[in-house]
Amino acid sequence: MAWFKKERKPRQPRRERLEIPADTWEKCEACGHTDLREKFIRNLNVCPACDFHRRIRAVEYLNILFDEGTIEETEVDLRSTDPLGFPEYPARLKKSTTNAGEGDAIITATGLLLGAPLNVGVMDFAFMGGSMGSVVGEKIARLGQRSLERKFPLVLISASGGARMQEGVLSLMQMAKTASMLSMLGERGIPYISILTNPTTGGVSASYAMLGDAIIAEPGAVIGFAGPRVIKQTLGQDLPEGFQTAEFLLDHGILDAVVHRKELKGTVGQLLRHMTGKPAAAGWVSP
Repeated sequence: MAWFKKERKPRQPRRERLEIPADTWEKCEACGHTDLREKFIRNLNVCPACDFHRRIRAVEYLNILFDEGTIEETEVDLRSTDPLGFPEYPARLKKSTTNAGEGDAIITATGLLLGAPLNVGVMDFAFMGGSMGSVVGEKIARLGQRSLERKFPLVLISASGGARMQEGVLSLMQMAKTASMLSMLGERGIPYISILTNPTTGGVSASYAMLGDAIIAEPGAVIGFAGPRVIKQTLGQDLPEGFQTAEFLLDHGILDAVVHRKELKGTVGQLLRHMTGKPAAAGWVSP
């Protein structure tokens, strides 16, 4: 009766290995939490374990703030040159353009936020540490001029190590140039909101980043002018722990608010409605 018996054949082991792509997983720089890359992206690159706000690109901030399909980039043809003949500067510019995929350390754009027109400039730390050169200052000035002409509010998002040393005094001149433009906006009553991300330091923090009608920052962002070591040597005394973080500056009245990345769009929209006196777009609910 062999046909009632089931022959058991030895199971062949699977020889093929499932290869997992190297970029499937990502690790939080702050707490070491490892998770799926897609999960980080869905969470706006905020760690789901410790809430650490990871650094993101300028284009990603534009997608967070603007309504879908309304982004129009401006001044796309401006490029840095080497006015002072600084050694190896052209090669650095070429390398940064290749690596960052952008023309310079800032992207400027116009579009709609919750149905209302807005001009936005976002610095990109991936391009030479978000350093402020002549092109950055010129793009901000032209964006400010657009706001003057059209009476659109202005938002600048900073992520920078400061002035670009390869352009010397020409870079430092951008501090006065941008501050002058923002002064004109203030005289016309056109709102300007400054958003500080990690890091915002040097000549950027000493100029337009701290001149907003409202100044907000992401949680944990490092904000300051000089580094802790230089300040300690200058003052000759120990510094408070975390004295250059967004939370410390909020406690000491330098910032107006520390805002989670998920709440950034709603908060900016709410601030602009208060500043302009315009009602909320239909269907929008306050966070």
